[in-house]
Amino acid sequence: MKIVVFGPHGRTGALHDGNVVDLSGAYAKYLTERTNEASPLEMAGVVVPSDLARFIEGGRRAVDAAQQAQDYLFGQVQDNFGPRGEALVHPASDVRLHAPRPNNARIACAGGNFADHAAAMAVKMRGRPYEGDAYQEIRNAGFWGFWKLGREVVGPDGELVYPERCNRLDYEGEIAIVLGKRGVDLKASQLKEHVWGVTMLADWSIRSPREGAGGPLNFAFPKNFDTSCSMGPCIAVGEADPANIDIETFVNGERRQRFNTRDMVFSFAEYLEYLSRDFTLYPGDIISGGTAAGTAADSSDLLADGSSAPERFLKPGDIVEMRSPPIGALRTRVVAKHR
Repeated sequence: MKIVVFGPHGRTGALHDGNVVDLSGAYAKYLTERTNEASPLEMAGVVVPSDLARFIEGGRRAVDAAQQAQDYLFGQVQDNFGPRGEALVHPASDVRLHAPRPNNARIACAGGNFADHAAAMAVKMRGRPYEGDAYQEIRNAGFWGFWKLGREVVGPDGELVYPERCNRLDYEGEIAIVLGKRGVDLKASQLKEHVWGVTMLADWSIRSPREGAGGPLNFAFPKNFDTSCSMGPCIAVGEADPANIDIETFVNGERRQRFNTRDMVFSFAEYLEYLSRDFTLYPGDIISGGTAAGTAADSSDLLADGSSAPERFLKPGDIVEMRSPPIGALRTRVVAKHR
């Protein structure tokens, strides 16, 4: 099931043959027509909540009930209207899809987690051809990453506002897992029971200018500004193995990245164990697995002053599209900041 957040009220839905299904409304219809439930709308709001965070917290019961309602809606009914006469099925082209990020969900992003990207970045930083085993270097150095802190996440066909403090803005296509259970001090072997679904995440990154000598990320400022993260178009639930998902990134139609999560140096399972040490993870929290080679930073020539040539970096007017077969396409337009 491909779960989305749609419409002016941010309701939880599912993609089905080019349409968006209102899942809570569909379950209310099922209860009204097939059971003796006295309060179908209220019960639907409990079992299949319209709020994504509560829907995820509902666990297997919520997903199974939503699937039952969807099967009923497309297999046994005479119409697609809810108990109050409301439409339950909308053409996807007619509704706005939002980022499928539950309220208050935290986003942890893996850093330097693909050997080809790390090796190419090392060449830029060291100024000489890379020698060695990048995969093993990353394993030996250990985990690193950062949190995306913005309250708002850009959804499908949304706008990335070019930051004023930036002159080299980069794209990083990533696959992320959405957690479905609360847990602390977890083991890598518990990944399957804690993953609720998978989605795509765009990590928009300021590569230049750097934020001074206050540390490698300095409050993660290069990774955090308004619109610095995009997600979507859906969360694929029960349809994909997080350890084997293809993803591509296109800039103005030119393919820049193509990789698979099986090439991650540290797996999602290892990040789950690492991040949950003395730190409780909650339903809806997100772990993104990092990006591979093909970013503007790792693929641009260096100029005489040591900076990266600007041509491959993002500019207002650019269109970035990330594609993954089990998830869909996530398009973002870069726009200038309006004061």
